[in-house]
Amino acid sequence: MGRKIVVALGGNAILSKDASAAAQQQALLATAKQLVKFVENGDQLIISHGNGPQVGNLLLQQAAGSTEENPAMPLDTAVAMTQGSIGYWMQNAMNQVLKEKGLKQTVATVVTQVEVSADDPAFKNPTKPIGPFMSKGEADLAKKENPDFTFIEDSGRGYRRVVPSPKPTGVVETQAVKTLVDAGIIPISVGGGGIPVVTNGDQLIGREAVIDKDFASEKLAELVDADALIILTAVPNIYVNFNQPNQKKLERVSVAELETYIEENQFAPGSMLPKVQAAIDFVKATGNQAVVTALDNIEGFVKNGSGTVISKKVSVRS
Repeated sequence: MGRKIVVALGGNAILSKDASAAAQQQALLATAKQLVKFVENGDQLIISHGNGPQVGNLLLQQAAGSTEENPAMPLDTAVAMTQGSIGYWMQNAMNQVLKEKGLKQTVATVVTQVEVSADDPAFKNPTKPIGPFMSKGEADLAKKENPDFTFIEDSGRGYRRVVPSPKPTGVVETQAVKTLVDAGIIPISVGGGGIPVVTNGDQLIGREAVIDKDFASEKLAELVDADALIILTAVPNIYVNFNQPNQKKLERVSVAELETYIEENQFAPGSMLPKVQAAIDFVKATGNQAVVTALDNIEGFVKNGSGTVISKKVSVRS
């Protein structure tokens, strides 16, 4: 068995403008053709994914059709529902590509619960964007129809609903994931950041929240003793001074450098910052490397290590 790697895929890579099942399945087939390059390289994959657009859309669909006899499901259940649907699409896409390549591995989705603290301050301060972008008018109308919802302007691209996003403290199905890995099966786990649950005696109780998939992926990578955490995003590298004339891409970077850049507010809170923070957490906890790069740069990373590689120490500032 080669390197054990957790690969975290963003929910926006699955759904762009077309929210139909067919379009998302087609996007995942293209994604699978990239991910399989890790398998061809001899790596043992553990796949995680976001679900922000999907769970937000599902909640809007439920709110629009909710009746006393057929009420909308709570947020934790909606996360479980999108874990299942995205996992179903992804495992089928991966299995198709693996067969086309003559590779023997199979793929299985684990509907995953992720432990959070009931006292996490995030429950009083919703910040995690979910669902589609809206105009100000559309957001005002959605707020009028759903008074309990909170909407904010997100990254200059429109308005989105935000929900609590507590930090993960554990992954309930860690042993199940390890068992699949030991059997040579590719697990899809902590989908959408996992179903947020708190412990109450012998019970696990779902909470109304969406866990950031980067932090959940990092926690899983720690717990399964992964050799690397790879976070896939829209750009091939982390950049400082992003979209400015003095923009610079980072290729080999230390934890200390990234922490300095965080202090300089180099990374947008809603997009690159959680990826950088999750990568730092993984490197600090394990001593292994984390990588942030683009889905379409997987071949470049596998062949020549391109992307942003984060280590405990790097001798030359990149």
